[in-house]
Amino acid sequence: MQTTTQTPPTSSTELSDYKIVPRRHYGRLLSSLIILGLLGALIHAFANGDIEWSVVGRFLTAKAILWGLGNTVLMSILAMILGVVLGVVFAIMRMSSNSVLRYVAKGYIWFFRGTPIILQLLLWFNLALVFPTLGIPGVFEARTVDVMVPFVAALLGLGINQGAYTAEVVRGGLLSVDNGQYEAAMSIGMTRLKSLRRIVLPQAMRVILPPIGNETISMIKMTSLASVIQYSEILHNAQNIYYANARVMELLIVAGIWYLVVVTIMSFGQRMLERRFARGSGRVDH
Repeated sequence: MQTTTQTPPTSSTELSDYKIVPRRHYGRLLSSLIILGLLGALIHAFANGDIEWSVVGRFLTAKAILWGLGNTVLMSILAMILGVVLGVVFAIMRMSSNSVLRYVAKGYIWFFRGTPIILQLLLWFNLALVFPTLGIPGVFEARTVDVMVPFVAALLGLGINQGAYTAEVVRGGLLSVDNGQYEAAMSIGMTRLKSLRRIVLPQAMRVILPPIGNETISMIKMTSLASVIQYSEILHNAQNIYYANARVMELLIVAGIWYLVVVTIMSFGQRMLERRFARGSGRVDH
């Protein structure tokens, strides 16, 4: 918005006689100074606190940290694959005309969204207390404690929990596709399942992909909860190190740096996928 410094023009006054000055945004200036001051104080606190930055640099590429980083990424990918597969299956069941399938899907979503993820991890890890053995009697049996190791318990806990959230995301995406697409597919002889796979799901991906991308990024951080069942992810390994050398803040900073690196890479990949599926819709986010 522009303001003038002189009186309104009269019939004998030329517009060129007026000086145009920009509006002063004092509120913006004040808020910017406050934010910069707080950031400066935060940087000063970390720079002068009891933090050995050389320790951060030394452990940033330590073998145990990199091993934990690899386990974090691997668990995130596998848990999301399991979650997406389960999510698609239960979303289709949730929309089924078969009441048994529909209520089973509702129950699955209700239970796994309604209980804390850390509780589910502990339940899977301690499954041997309920089922001492797993398998088919007389054919194949194994002790549950030998099967439900931290990796398996973490994968089941994170993946099955994620499937409940993904089911609702996928269902929302399927509902966003016009019902005429189903009718058109069936009019040329496609079954409902084939029309979902060939016609509806590809169109729904534009709606499904952004929240699934966000869930994937959240999964990177959620794997840290698996440390309660001794899964060797990055935070668990960082804790083991600072229990030994007492450099708590330094190792937490190391873990935080690697989380930020992985999340940044995943965010970039998410944007690329969104642009790919948004082509032709006229709404590509640049």
